[in-house]
Amino acid sequence: MAAMRSPSLLRVLAAVPVGLAVGLVGTFMHRSVEPFGLALGLATVVAAGVFSRANAGLWGAVAYTVTWAIVVQVLSLEGPGGDVIVPAATVGYVWTYGGLVAALAPLMLPARWFADDDPTVPHAPDRPAADPLDPRPGAGTTDQHEMRR
Repeated sequence: MAAMRSPSLLRVLAAVPVGLAVGLVGTFMHRSVEPFGLALGLATVVAAGVFSRANAGLWGAVAYTVTWAIVVQVLSLEGPGGDVIVPAATVGYVWTYGGLVAALAPLMLPARWFADDDPTVPHAPDRPAADPLDPRPGAGTTDQHEMRR
């Protein structure tokens, strides 16, 4: 099994604004056109979680999920004038708890689904695979017959 690359701290931190944006927009829009606003919001939560996991690995998906959960919980509190954005009704519960399940789902997916290696391209384990876009003559192939042409 190929070793996965370690995500950089910058990629992990880039998942935080994604969680902030999805949590903020989804919380305000989940009641817009019932039930389509809620369904679109939950689909966006899953899609952004998969994006964060693919881009920054497991820690990126954790950063996204924690940020999303904090934003949704803060916006669920009663405002200074008694206003609520997330009502204590079915749509609010589905957004809060269903969204949390949707945000946690990408964390439970197998790591091999997010691996960058291509199992259809064989290469020797002791040397890296040839780069087909390398401009040097013969650099994109490892076959001796191909190199003589």
